[in-house]
Amino acid sequence: MLDLFYDGGPFMYPLLLTLIFGMGVILERFWALSRASINTRKFLQGIKIALREEGITTAQEICASTRGPVASIFHAGLMRVDRGLEHVEKAIENAGTIEMSFLEKGLVWLATVANIAPMLGFLGTVSGMIGAFASIAAAGDVNATIVASGISEALITTATGLAIAIPVQAAHNYFVSRIDRLIIDMEESANDLIDYLIEMEMEKTA
Repeated sequence: MLDLFYDGGPFMYPLLLTLIFGMGVILERFWALSRASINTRKFLQGIKIALREEGITTAQEICASTRGPVASIFHAGLMRVDRGLEHVEKAIENAGTIEMSFLEKGLVWLATVANIAPMLGFLGTVSGMIGAFASIAAAGDVNATIVASGISEALITTATGLAIAIPVQAAHNYFVSRIDRLIIDMEESANDLIDYLIEMEMEKTA
């Protein structure tokens, strides 16, 4: 592997940096999204029971002690219950926007790595071919031995750029899909909570 790295020429160093950076972002996003995932249905049921049997304060405490975007938007909404359902909806909407920004954090960097890595590889290819033709011009004759190093550099950098971009792009798509599911959970759970609060309000009025 080290021989291939050195044979790839100077563009292998920026490719290595993109690989390290991309893997760092992937690991961070995987850890963050793993912590963001909870059993939404079970959590919502627990909040409903707390609201019904113990009151708003207990439900707020459960939300504060639970990780994830669903718990965060619930907590923001329940903190505004005393001001009316309109304020609850607004608080949930604002909190949802913040949580979406957190969930999508870092995805732009993964997309950047997936785009830049092949370009660096192709740039290394051009550099290697320029070196190969320069060697031919200097020798005045076409010889496989003369151009081998330049062609080898060209192929290695291309392969490396693609080898970096493919898994990074796959990880990006996976995270986008997972974030979409979390956002759907947030929206559905928020609607269920608001409907339940309306139901409780109607019962008090009756």
